[in-house]
Amino acid sequence: MSGGPFEDAAAERVYAELLERVGEANPRPRIDPVRRLAELAGSPQLSYPVIQVAGTNGKTSTSRAIASLLQAHGLRTGLFTSPHLVDFTERFQLDGEPVDSAVLGSAWDELKLPLEVVDAELEAAGHGRITFFEALAVLAFAVFADAPVEVAVIEVGMGGEWDATNIVDAQVAVFTPIGLDHTAILGHDIATIARTKAGIIKDGATVVTAEQDADALAEIADAAARHGAEVRVQGRDFALLEDRLAVGGRQIEMIGLSRQSYDPIFVPLFGRHQSENAVLAVAAVEAFFGADRPLPGEVLDSGFGSLTSPGRLQLIGTDPIVYVDAAHNPHGAAALVDAVTESFSFAELAVVVGVLADKDAAGLLAALAPIAHRVTVTPVDSPRSTPSSDLRALAEEEIPATPVEVAESLPEALDEARAWAARAEGRAVLVVGSVLLAGEAIAFARAEGWSAA
Repeated sequence: MSGGPFEDAAAERVYAELLERVGEANPRPRIDPVRRLAELAGSPQLSYPVIQVAGTNGKTSTSRAIASLLQAHGLRTGLFTSPHLVDFTERFQLDGEPVDSAVLGSAWDELKLPLEVVDAELEAAGHGRITFFEALAVLAFAVFADAPVEVAVIEVGMGGEWDATNIVDAQVAVFTPIGLDHTAILGHDIATIARTKAGIIKDGATVVTAEQDADALAEIADAAARHGAEVRVQGRDFALLEDRLAVGGRQIEMIGLSRQSYDPIFVPLFGRHQSENAVLAVAAVEAFFGADRPLPGEVLDSGFGSLTSPGRLQLIGTDPIVYVDAAHNPHGAAALVDAVTESFSFAELAVVVGVLADKDAAGLLAALAPIAHRVTVTPVDSPRSTPSSDLRALAEEEIPATPVEVAESLPEALDEARAWAARAEGRAVLVVGSVLLAGEAIAFARAEGWSAA
């Protein structure tokens, strides 16, 4: 967070006032109140072109890569992602940096009167007030309009069709892999979930999608046809040709929408899934500028050279080694396991796991089994956390013949796991299972002074 203590207090005030509203874990399937709020604020979301990113896994990494490439191309860029790991201002980025706290506070103050009006209208009609995430999205749009940005990259919060971000008129709609997550809200099969996510496609847009389950791709194609949108599919219209392990990341070769091959590109992230995200990001930026020509090599070198993905196999401690990853569903955990297996050569790995109650904890633990030599279960700092006793039972079932420890808190879990790792060469610790847990681990590491971040 930039600025001095008084400026930091502005962002803290905004966050505290937002927390008085219904939280983002309880979205309302509605869009009209958000549009009404934005209209009273001057419809800031219509003052710049937008690339919108939906999907189940890889949304944030792909969004960050897109924004970095656009910035390298010389455009003033806004990036909206959620949730944050440590600092609230992480959600609103201008040219790769969190928005200044005072700027955020000023934008929030200007939004208060429109909020009061819409809250009153909703309450008079018997509906709930504007929620945390609904207000957050419009706040982001206002910050970007005030900057002003030349393009905004907007990550969908949940779903798509009725997500608060969907009041934008995105000229490029990007879809990362779609799987099962938030099933109680979005639906219990991939086709239903994809149908909701495909709701971000607008008239005449260009759709750029990762390789998808057949049912998901069919829903995307149907929505695109209804809106006269062109669909570009990874593996058909652009592709990852080569993906090799490199020191500190991946070396990839790809063919873009222009059908021209790029020179090898270094991506400073771990795992094949991050290579796939990078290819998707390049295609999205190509679509934004026009798919008839490839991006300049210097744009790729600069854009990926400065790319980071906090909370995604992020090193937060070196003595002993501690990594943190925000994977919170089986698909994400499987990609994480592949990345760890290929990129590192730990003799033994202690896995610290905390999972929210609405997640598939059993599936996540089963996916982590191949790399776990020891498991410590811990509650997430949230009322929605899976109880440690329940998580222990699942861990003993899904990762049999592996020691399972129970901690009352993440600091206790980290102390225990780090002590174990320090007792022998080649050991390391991995914290995984929740974005909230990842953020808590990063903050704790910084506070304790052993953080590498």
